[in-house]
Amino acid sequence: MKIRPAEPKHSFSIYLPVSLYQKLIGKAGRGKINTFINQVLEEKLISEEQIQKEQLKQQLIEGYQTQTKSKKLQQELKTMEQVQFENNE
Repeated sequence: MKIRPAEPKHSFSIYLPVSLYQKLIGKAGRGKINTFINQVLEEKLISEEQIQKEQLKQQLIEGYQTQTKSKKLQQELKTMEQVQFENNE
């Protein structure tokens, strides 16, 4: 069995309204708040990263589609291909 080295930890204080704290205790249970908050933050951060990756992917797709529709770009690519073909002869 492989044992992972312990990840360094950072401690900090947060202040919550009593109503939110009560909900937190109700959801996580006493003594389990730290674990619950870690899980929620991890899920939130991963979710945001996935959203950003998906947005970037969509932007790349849209950019590629725009380029393939560009008649000027297509003409430039044809010209470059012809020049390259002529240079290889």
